[in-house]
Amino acid sequence: MSRFYAMSIEPNLFGEACLVRRWGRIGAKGQSMIHHFERERDAVVLFLDLTRQKQNRGYRTLSDCNP
Repeated sequence: MSRFYAMSIEPNLFGEACLVRRWGRIGAKGQSMIHHFERERDAVVLFLDLTRQKQNRGYRTLSDCNP
């Protein structure tokens, strides 16, 4: 089963950093979750932690898939 997992750090209207996570089956709408942070640094820490977790479960970055 082909799945995707995407993350991005984006500002919201109040100047907070938000980590936006999207996941699901390729070709489907999927699900999303937004984490709000007062400091961008906290968002980056969670981003890197989740990246390590997903890579350990077999997910690859887009650059790894298209050499």
